[in-house]
Amino acid sequence: MYSKPRNRPDNGSTNDKGSVGAFGESLAVKALEENGYKILELNHRSKLGEIDIIAKEKGVLAFVEVKARRTDSFGHPKLAVTPRKQRKISMVALEYLKNTGQMDNNARFDVVAVRLVSGQSEVEIIRNAFDLAY
Repeated sequence: MYSKPRNRPDNGSTNDKGSVGAFGESLAVKALEENGYKILELNHRSKLGEIDIIAKEKGVLAFVEVKARRTDSFGHPKLAVTPRKQRKISMVALEYLKNTGQMDNNARFDVVAVRLVSGQSEVEIIRNAFDLAY
């Protein structure tokens, strides 16, 4: 697990949901790269859904869901990856593995939780956050 508080400019860029998500994803990419992940694809979309980040770490394919929050009013961001969301991510990941001929490769599901509170950002990488849920 990785957790590192970061200063961020409070320029109003995180006032709406889309901006919070985009800012959170950019922080997640930076944190993943700092921790040895090689980013393969961002915002992989298929008819089944979307995976925020597909990366490789130490030879293992990681399907990464990013959750960013400005407050803890709805709980910690890592709690937002519900069983329903896990099933959706699992389906998209299996489709990706099949379509890219990587069904025999090691893969896992990671979550990056980003908290944006009081001008600070905290990024937590949760490896093996959940099992295949399909």
